[in-house]
Amino acid sequence: MSSPSIGKRRMDTDVIKLIESKHEVTIISGINGFYVKFYGPRGTPYENGVWKVHVVLPEHYPFKSPSIGFMNKVYHPNIDEVSGTVCLDVINQAWTALYDLSNIFDSFLPQLLTYPNPVDPLNGDAAAMYLHRPDEYKRKVAEYVNRYATEEIFRKQATQNASDDDSESSMSDFSENEAEGMEL
Repeated sequence: MSSPSIGKRRMDTDVIKLIESKHEVTIISGINGFYVKFYGPRGTPYENGVWKVHVVLPEHYPFKSPSIGFMNKVYHPNIDEVSGTVCLDVINQAWTALYDLSNIFDSFLPQLLTYPNPVDPLNGDAAAMYLHRPDEYKRKVAEYVNRYATEEIFRKQATQNASDDDSESSMSDFSENEAEGMEL
């Protein structure tokens, strides 16, 4: 009888740590796939936003970074508006096994929303607006928060997912094709 691998134990430990923290976690496909309820950071245009972030842990986690993506729309230079894919060096290229899931939700994502990097955008329109029309950018972010990232919308999505046979179904304004085509 073999014992769980180091990676599997670390995966379990990190998910449990995230569940025991202030984050609401919904497991969807074993411990490898789950959603995290993520709140926009205080003092930013994202402050009142509530997002559902999809996390998939790869087989070689923590040596390989998790895939993360916003399920409801967010207007940001480093987040693809359609797929929810996040362009964040510390997750995509600079990830190390020293990081864990709490780092993503307590540090990396809040910092990304607070300090966008318009030089390396996934959303060129948001980057240009952030650089050249910052007041308009803040208004657009607030509009997206009100349209796509409220507590009420989050509850509707959670209720919809609970009643769906496939709990990984698309949410908010995503069509099924967009959800299936997501590259997280």
